[in-house]
Amino acid sequence: MNSTDTSISPENSQEMTRPQEADLHFDTPEGRKNFWSTIISIWLGTTMEYVDFALYGLAAGLVFGDVFFPEQTPILALLSSFATWAVGFIARPIGAIILGKVGDMYGRKFVLVITVSLMGLATTGIGLIPSYSSIGFWAPLLLVFLRICQGFGAGAELSGGAVMLAESAPTKHRGLVASLIGVGSNSGTLLASILWLLVLRMPKEDVIAWGWRIPFLCSILVAILALVLRRTMKESPVFQAFQKAKAEKITALEKESATTKKPSDSSVATDMSTSTAQTEKNSGWKAFIIMLGLRIGENGPSYMAQGFLIGYVAKALSVDKSVPTTAVLIASILGFAVIPLSGWLSDRFGRRPLYRVYCLLLVLYGFPAFALLESRDPLIVGAVIVVGMCLASLGIFGVQAAYGVELFGVAHRYSKMAVAKELGSILSGGTAPMVASALLAATGSWIPLALYFVVTAGIGLVTTFFAPETRGRDLSLLEDAI
Repeated sequence: MNSTDTSISPENSQEMTRPQEADLHFDTPEGRKNFWSTIISIWLGTTMEYVDFALYGLAAGLVFGDVFFPEQTPILALLSSFATWAVGFIARPIGAIILGKVGDMYGRKFVLVITVSLMGLATTGIGLIPSYSSIGFWAPLLLVFLRICQGFGAGAELSGGAVMLAESAPTKHRGLVASLIGVGSNSGTLLASILWLLVLRMPKEDVIAWGWRIPFLCSILVAILALVLRRTMKESPVFQAFQKAKAEKITALEKESATTKKPSDSSVATDMSTSTAQTEKNSGWKAFIIMLGLRIGENGPSYMAQGFLIGYVAKALSVDKSVPTTAVLIASILGFAVIPLSGWLSDRFGRRPLYRVYCLLLVLYGFPAFALLESRDPLIVGAVIVVGMCLASLGIFGVQAAYGVELFGVAHRYSKMAVAKELGSILSGGTAPMVASALLAATGSWIPLALYFVVTAGIGLVTTFFAPETRGRDLSLLEDAI
């Protein structure tokens, strides 16, 4: 496929008109019921993940420096807080590798039940950690351990949810349906923002002493509800068909081997090994690298906008803490329109052109945004954060959900997509607040921060010129899209 052609190829057009597994499943009453059940359970689980990370991002920028690193200067405390935040992202690829492989072997649902349980327990545990003044260095060590647990579960949560939604969605609405994973993440950010706004109404001493724990402890309610729903949802129709086809192939090979002189188990093992090798040959590393580049272009700017800027304007610019928190709340509300709109637009105009537009807007946003923050005007600061989140954390993510799923073949979709996205998070999103904090501590200037923002967005922009268009692709195919 020509990477510079943004139109749908004839082959892709046929795929869009030919009924796929999800289309056939959706045409039955039971299929439609399972479809809506899947959407709700995935939404709540993703809400749980982003409650975790939004709570941590806000807490790292607002109070963790005082609670866990009280003996450091404000800038170094901010750096230390975001360093523990980055630890969670380092654990995510490990979870993606292990749990993603399990998801490709045993099913998407099986892993999604594990991830929501693990994240719920880890987040609640953070709310129970004693402060540095109580147990000394054990406090930040426990914080790091629970962040690792959070990251391990989250490494397979977001990709698994996107895969489940895309593999369950009608083909012509796949972009819109898959984008709802972003609505879940946005719900988590909104819930975390509301909880933090309520907590920040308390006296500062109470917030530092015990008030910050309330949002973390409340998250267990979302986790329990998500777990109950996930245990009752059905496996995706695409994966069910893949498992059925694999079982039929094994049966056919066993019958064929029974008519030969070879032992049955040896014949089947040899043929299945050959089939697996051929599948891997048809699905090299091109799609993985494309997903990695697309993820860096989204995740770096995203976590700069919704993570680092919170602490930056509150600590370094001395803007009232309610300003960035309110801005995150406003952006989260807008996200309920921005995310599905982006998914719908990708169904209408294609994944690649829309992704390219978002990356270009982020490149253009970087330097003016940081320059405007220097005004310290609450309205300007709030507007900059809102626009940044709508572009970097909401709109582009609405396109990425279906795009990432369609890039990979069914046999390894979960694991390769999850690893590519989480490795991209390490290289950009998870480390972005820490790198930005280090740049600020070293230079005291906003210019390196803006440059870092533009570079990460630019990587995504360049990647779109090498990426294929995938809209309407048959998700039952074994080979990757490129």
